[in-house]
Amino acid sequence: MAQVVVTIDGKAYRMACEEGQEAHLEGLAQKFDRYVGHLKGQFGEIGDLRVTVMASIMVMDELSEANRRIGELEREMEAMRQHRGQTQSSVVEKSDQALAGMLTELSSQVRSIAEKLNAPGAG
Repeated sequence: MAQVVVTIDGKAYRMACEEGQEAHLEGLAQKFDRYVGHLKGQFGEIGDLRVTVMASIMVMDELSEANRRIGELEREMEAMRQHRGQTQSSVVEKSDQALAGMLTELSSQVRSIAEKLNAPGAG
């Protein structure tokens, strides 16, 4: 396990993380520190715990909104996939119908030629 020291609201916190995740953890801490700083700028000194709770709620609100939006996008993608599948089925069905019509016409022409070849006096 790697060790990282992050600073939030001027206080240093030693944290453990997986090897290679140090920069990511430091970046997350910096973002959270900005939330804390923003709240302190708006409300002044209202207590460390209260500021931390408020900042955490702000982060959770953003996460909730992001998850809601992801859900919407996933539903839109699924609808598009279904529509694409229906469109492809429709195109395939039309192609099959056209091919069947052409085969019927070709079969009729072959029958007509065969009848002419088998007719008395032919050949």
